[in-house]
This record gives sequence, structure tokens and C-alpha cells, in this order.
Amino acid sequence: MKNCLKALAVLVVVAWSAPSMAWWWSPSDYTDTRYPIVLVHGMFGFDSIAGVDYWYGVAEDLRSDGADVYTTQVPALDSTIARGEALLPQIASIAAIHGKVNLVGHSHGGPTARYVARVRPDLVASVTTVGSPHTGSPVADLIYGSPAESLAGRLGNALGSLIDLLSGGGYDQDLSSSLYSLTAEGSAEFNRFAPAGMPSTRCGEGARSANGVRFYSWGGTGVLTNAFDPSDVLLGTTSLAFGFSANDGLVGRCSSHFGDVIRDNYFMNHLDEVNQALGLHSLFETDPKTVFRQQANRLKNAGL
Repeated sequence: MKNCLKALAVLVVVAWSAPSMAWWWSPSDYTDTRYPIVLVHGMFGFDSIAGVDYWYGVAEDLRSDGADVYTTQVPALDSTIARGEALLPQIASIAAIHGKVNLVGHSHGGPTARYVARVRPDLVASVTTVGSPHTGSPVADLIYGSPAESLAGRLGNALGSLIDLLSGGGYDQDLSSSLYSLTAEGSAEFNRFAPAGMPSTRCGEGARSANGVRFYSWGGTGVLTNAFDPSDVLLGTTSLAFGFSANDGLVGRCSSHFGDVIRDNYFMNHLDEVNQALGLHSLFETDPKTVFRQQANRLKNAGL
């Protein structure tokens, strides 16, 4: 019996350690893409606050094996187009040095990245979206236009302004425009403007490239993934808007589909997808940083 318990303990340690030990056998250029990786945050997002990155540990991990990584900042709360316009000059500056960029957007950062690829495809080698609501989110539909929107707007804009102040963004905040962009109606409107990569069927895959830009996506369907993560409570509440449909707490499984769907059912919630909060995620799923590393290697192997 004691031997069985020892063996079980060893297996648990190995399972926990494996993702973080990936560097042991990864070549030193595993993430060395041709073009730099540019990270685009989502709603209520930022680049870094008090030394804590929105993409918790992701950029450093990618850099450790050769990737050039840039972290951008756009309005925490605004429409997809306004966020895209804020992102565009940052991408133009980076592309002026490197030729093109590989955009990676989380949540609302996905459509934001798509906007840049739509208006300046010459600057973009690829767009990868992570947990992005390409066909909208029931949470946004529930709040937008409801009696609660006025109160949510005041509180949301105040929080967005505080995030912007602490991260040095300098942007105005507009929760109402942000919410509309993430409704089914607002998303459909944007998809008519930027249809490339969008699936033609409800839960299918989209074109894998257009205008010289490659398209990828992945998403999660976990909600309560780590008992020590306080954000799970919030996402468990917002997930009620989805009924019995698979979701990550804010985005439905099929809504995350865009271009080449790498996987749409990681046991991750919406914040796990960017290794938040503070690296807490399920012990029984791939480390989020490993998923980003794998995508960087995929881009490298595609010559991007």
C-alpha cells in the first residue's frame, strides 16, 4: 500500500512539473519566429500594472527560447474599431523595424487584431485569437441596453479609467461601446466589415488565410478550474448567461472559432487563457504558457 501511495505521489509531481519543465527538452530556438509576436489585451486589459503583466509570464516564457515579443496597450473599454485604431500605429512602428508582425489577441483583443489585419494586411503575417467572442457573448447581450447598463457603465468606466491610469495608457474609456461590439449584433456588424477567417457555419472553421495573413484560434470551456483562484467565482457567475452551452465564463465554445481552430475545449476559463490570476489554473490541463509556446513554434514552422 505504501509503495502504491509513493508511486501516486511521484505521478502527481511529474504531472504538475511537466509543463514548467518543457525547457529541458525544447531547443533554444523553439519560439524563434521570423516576425515578432505582438500581444493585444482584452476588455479591462492593460500591459502591466505594478509589475504584474496582463499576459502573466507569457512574454518572458516566449522570449526564453528566441521569440521577439511586444506587449501593446489599447483602451481597456471601447469599440473594436476604436481599439483597432489605437493599435494600428503601434503595429506600424513595430513592422517598420521587423517588416511584419504576428498578432495574438485575447478576448476583445482578437477582433481588435482582426481590425488591423483588415485595414493593413501588409503589416500582418498572422492573427491568433485566444478566447475571443467572434460572434458575440451572451454576457454582453444581457447587459447592453438593459436597466443595469447605466450603473454598469459608471462603475465599468471608473474601473477602466483606474486601470488606464495605473498602466499609463492615456485613453478615454467607453463601456457602452465595448459592450455593443461584443453583442451578437455588434459582432455581426464587425464581421461584415472583416469577414476573413470567420466560419461559414455556426461552429465550423474559417479560411486559414486571406490577403497573405494566416489565421488561428483557440479557446477554453472550463469555468471553475482552481479552488484557490478567486476570479473563478466571478466567471462562475457570468457563465450562467450561457445556460447549458459550453463556455469559458465569458465566451462560448463556438464563438471562439476563427481560422484554423487549434483547439476549442481546453479546461481553462477566460482568465486561465492568459495565465491569470497569477498563474493559477487547472492542475489537469496544459499550462497556458505551454500553449503559447506551441503556437509560437507553429508560427516558426510555417515561416512566420
